[in-house]
Amino acid sequence: MAEAPQADPVAGLVDIPLPAPVGLWPQTWESRLAVAALAVGLIAGIAWLVRWWSVNRYRRAALSELGRIEDTLDDASPADLAAALASLMRRTALAAFPREQVAPLAGPAWLAFLDRTCGGRAFSDGPGRSLEISAYQQVPADPRALVAVVRHWIKAHRVECAA
Repeated sequence: MAEAPQADPVAGLVDIPLPAPVGLWPQTWESRLAVAALAVGLIAGIAWLVRWWSVNRYRRAALSELGRIEDTLDDASPADLAAALASLMRRTALAAFPREQVAPLAGPAWLAFLDRTCGGRAFSDGPGRSLEISAYQQVPADPRALVAVVRHWIKAHRVECAA
């Protein structure tokens, strides 16, 4: 006797429906606002960083020139060193501040301006005083201390405090 073919038991099964794929975009409006705020903050931060970098270009140039002056520290006379540093300070201040504010300053007023824009009294009472009096008399100042004061001013002066 011939057997009757049996029905395929798998043929009657129904596939389980798969869920819809999950999107990468946030689903709630709060999450979307957070992503938008993060994107705006990131763009604003990058714009601020680029502006800061370009505004402080004169500082990098002044520090580079100060490095070249410092390389000749042992060979230069104190008067030549003070003259080179005074010229560097004047040019740096003219690059950072309005010409009308910086150009007429000389003597104690110049040193007071340098102290005021950076804080402290390193120019009026400290080694920075050599920048003013080196043109008139030999100064027995420590050249490394003078270079350190100039470097600190270039790095730390604030333009908004000078008004």
